[in-house]
Amino acid sequence: MTTTSAPNQATPPNRSRRIVSITLAVIAALVVAFFVFANLYSDWLWFAQLGFTGVLTTQWIGRSVMFVVGFLAMAVPVWGVIQLAYRLRPVYARLSSQLDRYQEVVEPLRRLAMWGIPIFFGFFAGFAASAQWETTWLWVNGVATSVTDPQFGLDTGFYLFGMPFYAAALGFASAVVLVCLLLTGVVSYLYGSVRVGQRELRISKAARIQLAILAGIYLLLQGASLWLDRFRSLVEPSERITGPGYVGANAVIPGQTILAIAAVIVALAFFVTAFLGRWRYPLIGTALLVVSAIVVGAAIPWAVTTFQVRPNQLQLESQYFQRNLEGTKAAYGIDKVEKENFQATTEAEAGQLRNDAESTAQLRIMDPAIIGPTVRQLEQYRAYYQFTNPLDVDRYTINGQTQDTVVSLRELNMSQLGDAASWQNTTLVYTHGYGMVAAAGNERTADGDPVFLEQAIPGTGFLTDLKYEPRVYFGETSPTYSIVGAPEGTDPIELDYPLGADGGSDTRTTFSGDGGPSVGNVFNRLIYALKFQSEQILFSDSVNADSQILYERRPKDRVQKVAPYLTLDSDPYPTVVDGRIKWVIDGYTTSANYPYSTGVSLSRAIADSNNPAPTYALDDINYIRNSVKATVDAYDGSVNLYAWDDEDPLLQAWQKVYPSSLQPWSEMSADLMSHVRYPTDLMKVQRSMLGVYHVDDPRSFFQQDNRWTTPNDPQDPATFQPPYYLTMKMPSQDDPTYSMFTSFIPASQGGQARNVLTGYLAVDSNAGNEKGTKRDDYGRLRMLVIDSATTVPGPGQVQNTFDSDTAVSSQINILQQGQSEVLNGNLLTLPVGGGLLYVQPVFVQSSGDTQLPQLRRVLVAFGNEIAFENTLSEALDTLFGGDSGANTGDEAVTPSDQGEGGSTDGGGTVAPSGDYAAALQEAGDALTARQAALTSGDLAAFAQQDARLTAAVQRLLALEAEGQGGGSTATPAPTPEATPAG
Repeated sequence: MTTTSAPNQATPPNRSRRIVSITLAVIAALVVAFFVFANLYSDWLWFAQLGFTGVLTTQWIGRSVMFVVGFLAMAVPVWGVIQLAYRLRPVYARLSSQLDRYQEVVEPLRRLAMWGIPIFFGFFAGFAASAQWETTWLWVNGVATSVTDPQFGLDTGFYLFGMPFYAAALGFASAVVLVCLLLTGVVSYLYGSVRVGQRELRISKAARIQLAILAGIYLLLQGASLWLDRFRSLVEPSERITGPGYVGANAVIPGQTILAIAAVIVALAFFVTAFLGRWRYPLIGTALLVVSAIVVGAAIPWAVTTFQVRPNQLQLESQYFQRNLEGTKAAYGIDKVEKENFQATTEAEAGQLRNDAESTAQLRIMDPAIIGPTVRQLEQYRAYYQFTNPLDVDRYTINGQTQDTVVSLRELNMSQLGDAASWQNTTLVYTHGYGMVAAAGNERTADGDPVFLEQAIPGTGFLTDLKYEPRVYFGETSPTYSIVGAPEGTDPIELDYPLGADGGSDTRTTFSGDGGPSVGNVFNRLIYALKFQSEQILFSDSVNADSQILYERRPKDRVQKVAPYLTLDSDPYPTVVDGRIKWVIDGYTTSANYPYSTGVSLSRAIADSNNPAPTYALDDINYIRNSVKATVDAYDGSVNLYAWDDEDPLLQAWQKVYPSSLQPWSEMSADLMSHVRYPTDLMKVQRSMLGVYHVDDPRSFFQQDNRWTTPNDPQDPATFQPPYYLTMKMPSQDDPTYSMFTSFIPASQGGQARNVLTGYLAVDSNAGNEKGTKRDDYGRLRMLVIDSATTVPGPGQVQNTFDSDTAVSSQINILQQGQSEVLNGNLLTLPVGGGLLYVQPVFVQSSGDTQLPQLRRVLVAFGNEIAFENTLSEALDTLFGGDSGANTGDEAVTPSDQGEGGSTDGGGTVAPSGDYAAALQEAGDALTARQAALTSGDLAAFAQQDARLTAAVQRLLALEAEGQGGGSTATPAPTPEATPAG
């Protein structure tokens, strides 16, 4: 007996597979949704703990609103044109067999396509629009600046806030219309509204109206874009300047106006065609528009440039050069530089530094870029601690006196845990660094080590006396995340600081602040287990009801998240304020849309020997303000933002976007005010622009006869020399103040210029020490323009002089004998004694694994004279006729390798005394002969001269031990025209 039930047996498996597929898809969607939710929820917890939820919700709302706007602005028109093109298709049109086959393929998917295509384009448009939410919000909240541009007379706020929005809106609208135009053409062709064949193009009336109207709208948008291009020309580079020159103002801008009007006329022709059906006129108009664009946009500007401007460029372009000079100076805050013509003296005389004794007292001989290994060796205590390199600089008031210091925090270095790097150790035990180390910048010990003002574990020094909080939970090298906190009475498990040789008496602590989101409940633990992909967070018994998770711990990262509109300085620095360690970070508001201001790559402008330049730079700006000072508490991570430049229009607009996230600068405590400073990156950008824009005369600007540049770092000639902070005074000042300094030399092509000083720039970096009061001089830029009648050697020449001087070289050779190497410190240029004084500390360290750079000598130069002594005090006295009149921080120090000074010979050289001079000469001769033997390959002679050199060095060491060493030389330097080193 047969049945028909067999075919039905396939149905249940098919249905089961469908159910399983749907179930798996739903589960996958839920998992993805939960991961997305976990990421958003963890962000919410982080911002809520810091008190900046308004920042996060503003971002969410802004992105969401713009996504919806972008989605609808694209999807609705696309859906509408597809529906119109389909519904108005000719029902009885005779189609080709090819189109019949296309329709057979498309028809089953038509409904899906009519909805899917708009949604597809809508999503892309929504994401593109959401990326522009900040541009839109700035436009809505833009403010007037009361400064107008010189070409159109518009407020510069239009360029900062309005123009970027209008450009983005026009670009988006053009894309929408272009997509609609293309889709209309495709649908009309598929359904016979547009037919091509037998050398004839047939378009139905409905399709003609739709296509013509869309084409007209597109041309209207292009006309509006051409009109906007007139204003955009004020922020775009031209041949010599940013902004239109003579050609731009008299040919390009009028041409853009003509083209914009022509585009509107052609658009009207398309609208007329939509109803009259004559395509000839709009097509002819479009062709003429293209030809006009070529003639007006290229041919006429070329003719004006060639036949009118180039033969008379200075006369015709002067007013536009002046616009660029004024616009650039205003945009970078260098329009109020106080210039002083400086006739530098180059003759060194006794007592010459007496009037500058207060300035020389704070000369920094401890180079923060070199003494890092010394600080590590003396203050690290355990391998899992580390210090930043280079160290930071700051100043403190100690016993009523301002003291420049070199500082760093003792932070964690988890890579040194080795086999002990378990999850429990790296997350629960090693949670924080401990203590600040501070050394006097102007002092040294007898061994050449730093003089510590705050040191050790537990701490000793002036900061410990103030009872500050030494624990560093938030720093530049803190672990990715730590879990801290426990109920009261629980045994602490966090390592606080080590005691004893074997660590057996290590102290333990429990974090007691409010530093991170709670992970005291299972749900939050699950969220962060997913975020950090660590199941231990979920299952560890050490995570309790009072536990907090600390993450995003780098100070710059924390500030960037709560103030995403800021560009942050590359050099955060720690300071002790009101009993807490605070990281201070400078924030900038920047723009690339300030009219007639020349742009610069920010990352390249701030590059120097401490901050390498990037391979690629896409961060051009032409406006910058130090608008915000931010602090991050090193113990609990709390962030405070202070509106430092409350007159900055960009900051005013951002304060409307993110209300209540900033405090007025008047709320800064007196202690914090005494530690804020003029930021290094802003100074670097300003000096980069001042190389060209220090001139006021358009003629000089045009001729480029006085361009400057920053000198290369003598220790790293491929990079610029960094600016440096010192407590000094400029010639026009009555008292020294904490300032930042940099110098200038002539600019050249290919490095062929003389390395002589042409300018010297200082900026007052002392904001004062009173709450609610900012010093009037803070931020004042003072420039010394070196008189060309006096030739002052630049840093490169001075370094070359130091390196090539035979007497100096002999002593350097002695210092680097055996397993030692010599390190030249920062070469400081100082305006004292009526001229420019150069100071360079010289350090010696072992070339082995254990490095401990120690200050051994100090090189100084003034004019054509140099000196090389054991201390700065001795070097200055030697240089200035036996008594410089200066005060220094190392006057009372007798170095452990100090020898007796020699007498001055007739040639101006301070000669070593007696036997020491003979031994020194013997060592120099032996070194020369040994090198010659090595070059010629005479190994026997090499061995003989090596033995001779060893004997001479031993004799020198013996004489120094007896107090007969000659540690000083003062020799005339080569003339400033000498070729600089490197």
